[in-house]
Amino acid sequence: MTEVDSPGSRLISRELVLYAVIGGSGVLLDYLLFLLLFNAFGMHPQLANALSTTAGITNNFALNSLFNFRKTDRIAVRFLRFYAVGLAGIGLTFLLLHVFSGWLGVDPNLVKLASLPLVLLFQYTINKKWSFA
Repeated sequence: MTEVDSPGSRLISRELVLYAVIGGSGVLLDYLLFLLLFNAFGMHPQLANALSTTAGITNNFALNSLFNFRKTDRIAVRFLRFYAVGLAGIGLTFLLLHVFSGWLGVDPNLVKLASLPLVLLFQYTINKKWSFA
């Protein structure tokens, strides 16, 4: 059996793919809520980002716990860790919004959209090794 065909590598591939799909649902929720809060309600982009990202984090934690990593023990500890990773993602997005929108004048909608893949990869790596270890 080669490394690619080993049971462990299939599990990693399955987890990564499912994490990406679940992350996609969270990203969609996050971005649509951001657009609604920022554009329809005129909320400050940083506050809209914090609220929309929190909704995405909560969505992703629930789905990853139940369907991907299938770990429902120590749920409070796992959620706090997952949320801490999410807060780090909010911080990273905050910084990107501040630099690219605040300093360079780039549309906050575009900055938010461009930040999503970077934040997703960052969070997967930490959640895999810490939140769902």
